[in-house]
Amino acid sequence: MGVTPEFFSIGGNRNPAAADWDVSGSNLLAYGADNCIALWDPSLLHGVQSVLRGHGGYVNAVKFFPTRSSDLSILVSGATDQSLCIWRVTRDPEPTFNLIQTLREHKSSIIRIATLPGSDVFATGSSDGTVKIWKLIHDARFSTVRTELLQTIDLSPKYFPLSLALGNLDESSVVLAVGGTRSIIQIFVSQDTQFQLSATLTGHEGWIRSLDFTRETSDNDSDLFLASASQDKYIRLWRVHPGEELPAVSSALNDPSLGVLGKSLSNKAHRIESASSKYSITFEALLLGHEDWIYTSSWRRRDGKLQLLSTSEDNSLAIWEADLTSGVWVCITRLGEISAQKGSTSATGSAGGFWIGLWSPDGDSVVSLGRTGSWRRWTYSAPEDMWKQQVGITGHTKQVKGLCWSRDGSYLLSTGSDQTTRLFSEWKRAEGSSWHEFSRPQIHGYDLNCIDCVCNLQFVSGADEKLLRVFDEPKGVSGMLNRLCKIDVTGVDLPDAANIPVLGLSNKAIQAVGDEEPVENGGDDEREAVDPASIVRKSTLDFDHPPFEDHLARHLLWPETEKLYGHGYEISAVAISRDGSMVATACRASSIDHAVIRLYDTKEWLEIKPPLKAHSLTVYALQFSPDDRYLLSVGRDRQWVIWERGAEASYELKHSNPKGHSRMILDGSWAALHQATFLTAGRDKAVKIWQVTDKEIILKGNVVATAAVTAVACNQGISTSMLQFAFGTEVGEIYICSAGAEKLDKITVTKANPEVSPAKAINQIAWRPTRIGLKQQIAVASDDSSVRIFNVSV
Repeated sequence: MGVTPEFFSIGGNRNPAAADWDVSGSNLLAYGADNCIALWDPSLLHGVQSVLRGHGGYVNAVKFFPTRSSDLSILVSGATDQSLCIWRVTRDPEPTFNLIQTLREHKSSIIRIATLPGSDVFATGSSDGTVKIWKLIHDARFSTVRTELLQTIDLSPKYFPLSLALGNLDESSVVLAVGGTRSIIQIFVSQDTQFQLSATLTGHEGWIRSLDFTRETSDNDSDLFLASASQDKYIRLWRVHPGEELPAVSSALNDPSLGVLGKSLSNKAHRIESASSKYSITFEALLLGHEDWIYTSSWRRRDGKLQLLSTSEDNSLAIWEADLTSGVWVCITRLGEISAQKGSTSATGSAGGFWIGLWSPDGDSVVSLGRTGSWRRWTYSAPEDMWKQQVGITGHTKQVKGLCWSRDGSYLLSTGSDQTTRLFSEWKRAEGSSWHEFSRPQIHGYDLNCIDCVCNLQFVSGADEKLLRVFDEPKGVSGMLNRLCKIDVTGVDLPDAANIPVLGLSNKAIQAVGDEEPVENGGDDEREAVDPASIVRKSTLDFDHPPFEDHLARHLLWPETEKLYGHGYEISAVAISRDGSMVATACRASSIDHAVIRLYDTKEWLEIKPPLKAHSLTVYALQFSPDDRYLLSVGRDRQWVIWERGAEASYELKHSNPKGHSRMILDGSWAALHQATFLTAGRDKAVKIWQVTDKEIILKGNVVATAAVTAVACNQGISTSMLQFAFGTEVGEIYICSAGAEKLDKITVTKANPEVSPAKAINQIAWRPTRIGLKQQIAVASDDSSVRIFNVSV
């Protein structure tokens, strides 16, 4: 059996240094995603290409090393595990990635990496208060690479180097700018191979978040510009000018609009020297326009003009350019969200700012990463002279705890600790198909733990808030899935859309109104203003591409129709019967009183009493048998229990095994065989196969794993003469197993390639109900914040 990746979804890390776009020809964008590095080609519409595993901690810094080769890239990454990894990326014809060196010289998290085009020197900054200067020693094809530590700079006064930039002063000298958790910028100049502190630039009033060097013109002898972005909401430009004479005074200082900042705008000249010449550094311009902290600023030369891209906590990207007549730097383009739309939750507008902004290698596209882990992309359209938003990629930013396919397998729902539920489906079009996030049904205030579908238009999710919520698909989402994914819904009366009221936790159904229709005030008091979030225009829900992040966060919620109460602690498991008539749930428990299983009917949403008592600790997983005759429950108390359906839709204890495994049982699943058969997976590194007879339950076979087994799932869509199942472990391994119905002790086991497997524990595996040719598909939810879909060829 072969296991090949079909789709990866993984959110980006919120760190301004955690992404870089390769300018040397691969067009790959690398970004930190939990403790992995995700690689994405923004020009293609198939999401993340691959995910690199190598770090043990959260990845803070990612940087491409300039190789000047179109078929070869070197990637440098740093993480909270104090390690610096060097990767070699080759393209022949598919990209292949090899970890060639891991360095552990820093004593704390690595938070920044700076490289210099045309040089083999790079710098790393760490929260141990040091900056280290390295040299990459390699041959022309980078087939042998080793790294030499040239110097360790102890920052004084001590601070965290949140930003670093390297620039060429002249042929013999390099300049290093360092900023961070103080309002100063320190300038170091290299003498031979050692850097020495040469100047300290003052003027900012907040931490320095970003630094970037460039030449004023494309001539290598022109002045060097340094852009510094700070949490004081301003960007300062500094000019490094050769010679004893100072440059002409910048007219920016005479700008009348800067009157309020008169005190901090000193034009003091800082003198620095390289081995061969003298330089001055003077303040050049102040860029005003952002309303909140600025995280990144980066230079690019477009159409012969020097432009600066900045991203800010105020939910905007700005592109700056010097006015040709006055020389004053002005914002020529602003992209992102209007700050007036900031609301109480991400559902009503507050996206939490843009943490990363990057230019594409050709300068005609920009991308940004927001708080929700999603990448947005804009491309410049010359005929219309405007920047147009394009389809980006999205993903969870914390552990993915649960997932389930819709009843017909047309879409996948996932939910997790980032407090969102996401719907993924296939965009089908003439050129082919690709997977995307099409809706974000639930944006919540609690971590979400489990999810299951009642029918194709309804699901139930359980969270840390002790209750379960039921959601119905709205008309706007249904119409979009029909247009783009060819998912047909007929003859069902659905609400138009949903929103979260300010200060609310529940999604309310709302009406979609035509673009020309006036908005009616439903209240008695005519003076009351209408909440703009309670209205959605029909044109907002009508688009011919997968939704952008602002659509997902605001317009594609599902209305909540029911709440299920009864549990006393956080919900740990939920399962829906095969006929969709019943919900079984359990919660975290340390006593027999709370370790009960509660049943609800899905017509009236009333609890079927009494609750089922047998377990003494948390129930981790529940599943109904294919014919709904049995309900399987497994738990922390190391026992599995089989409940049999009695009269009036209630279940009664049929069998239990208090010593089913020697450690806690983490998951269980029913097989689709003639004889009732189920599997249990435990922390004792075993998957056991059990068969139900009239009098007893017999252990028919087992599979031993190398680590605790955290998830198991049987394929219900194959013939009843065959057992096929998948299981996952707490170190991210995925195994596909099969056996004949009569030979359950002879099991064939195939392990998925570790390079495409998750980097952390697997929380759930689900087989897709529909078969695609000779392929089956499984979806995998993991603690590394990824949702992955694999093709399994049988």
